[in-house]
Amino acid sequence: MKRLVSRRARAATIGFVAVLLALSACSTGNGSDEGDAKSKGSDCKVGMTQINQTAVFFTQMNAGAKEAAKAAGCDLSIANANNDSAKQSSDIENFVSQGVTGIIVVAIDVNGVLPAVKAARAAGIKVVAIDAQLKKGSIETFVGVDNEKAGALAGKWVIDHDLADGKSYGVVDARNSFIQNQREDSFRKVIDAAGAKHTQSVNGDNVQEKAATAAQNLATAQKNLDFVYTTGEPATVGAAAALDSKKSTKIVGWDLTKEVIAGIDSGLVSAVVQQDPKQEGVEAVKELKAILGGADPKGFIDVPVTIVTKDNVDDYRSIFQ
Repeated sequence: MKRLVSRRARAATIGFVAVLLALSACSTGNGSDEGDAKSKGSDCKVGMTQINQTAVFFTQMNAGAKEAAKAAGCDLSIANANNDSAKQSSDIENFVSQGVTGIIVVAIDVNGVLPAVKAARAAGIKVVAIDAQLKKGSIETFVGVDNEKAGALAGKWVIDHDLADGKSYGVVDARNSFIQNQREDSFRKVIDAAGAKHTQSVNGDNVQEKAATAAQNLATAQKNLDFVYTTGEPATVGAAAALDSKKSTKIVGWDLTKEVIAGIDSGLVSAVVQQDPKQEGVEAVKELKAILGGADPKGFIDVPVTIVTKDNVDDYRSIFQ
């Protein structure tokens, strides 16, 4: 009987020691790689508020953010504001209540979103903006292009190709978009000084169908325009759908799509300012990951633009198939 008790005691002692060793391994971080990845990911919970999920520009940005989040071990949630600035603010508030550690803002209204952003930062959440620059000091870092500079660059292209002096033009814009207003203002300033004549600007509200109708109305109201300047993807796609490639009015605008490339091939679209939205998404997540790890914010990460014409459009075809 004593021998039986002794064996049982010894077995219990061995089992207890095994449990202690297992607990020790967990507490010192010597667990599986999967466990480590989950632990790291829990420190990087990112909420991204996106303008809409229909424009190719934004879906590419989302793809870049997802790719970077996976590589960095971050949890990423994307909320679709569907062109509603009030919903965008509400999405940011929801991210705060969900306990995210970082937020990416692709702002519809750079002023309207500020109260929600301010509240998020007061809660200790790091904020990075893409595409639309927010008020200085309101965020950690802005990722994107200098829209005023890029609008002026488009204007210089027009001047260099003899489309300014004595030429008439109209604009399809999005008045609810701060950055598209910047693109229009800087473009017009450059080409108007070179002798171009602005006839009319029409509002497409950053929605393709509305932009197509606005472009058609512009072409009807303003006969014999030499070109139409479009300030964003919906306006460019809408104008390409509304205008006749057989006529003399051309398009100079922003953001490639499959339809816009077809417009370049037909001769309807002369030049497009092309950003790199996927890289913008990548850089935003990488910046948040670095900041959460203790790095100083960069403040501004410039993602350069390219002027795409018939001469270099082949470089982009595979992206938009």
